[in-house]
Amino acid sequence: MFYKFINNQKVYTLKEEGSESAHPAKFSPVDQYSKYRVLIKERFNIRPFNKTE
Repeated sequence: MFYKFINNQKVYTLKEEGSESAHPAKFSPVDQYSKYRVLIKERFNIRPFNKTE
C-alpha cells in the first residue's frame, strides 16, 4: 500500500510511481552494531563465520 499527497491529502494507491511507502521501515539501513555482532559470531564460532574445515 502506498500513498501520495494530492491537495495536502493522503491518497492511498497500489501504484508505486510518485508515491511513498505507507509503512515505516522496520530496521534502520544504518547498522551501527554490525561490527560487534560479527566479532561475537567469530569469537564463539557461530555460523556462518565458523572456519572449521
